[in-house]
Amino acid sequence: MVSTAEDLIQAWTTMWNSYDLDEVERLFVGDDRLTYLSSEKQGVIAGYEAIVQHHRGFGFVPGGKDTGNRLWLEDLVYSDLGGVTVVAGVWLFKRHGSAAVQRGPVTFVCLVNQGGIGYRLAHLNFGNYPADAR
Repeated sequence: MVSTAEDLIQAWTTMWNSYDLDEVERLFVGDDRLTYLSSEKQGVIAGYEAIVQHHRGFGFVPGGKDTGNRLWLEDLVYSDLGGVTVVAGVWLFKRHGSAAVQRGPVTFVCLVNQGGIGYRLAHLNFGNYPADAR
């Protein structure tokens, strides 16, 4: 269980950097309410199983692996809306062996678990900034 929205976002970042598919179950809502807008694919990715497949497509594996890639978040703003926390910020990604850093806006919707203890991700929305935008 992830006890705060801040801890959930940190755990998601750790999951992404470790490419650990096992963490998807712990961090995401495990049903069809889950939605995801990727910066890499068009359309809405809906439902838990589709999110698992999306992460597999990025190379996530059970137990994780070291890719040398690095993702981090900046300028995060947390808005507690009572039962839901919306987190907005900027994602940055540096592929191993590349000097280029991709970046764009991101929004996370963190839902309080049933029973009111802990959080899970219910929606993620990623965009891309043009390469020359700062």
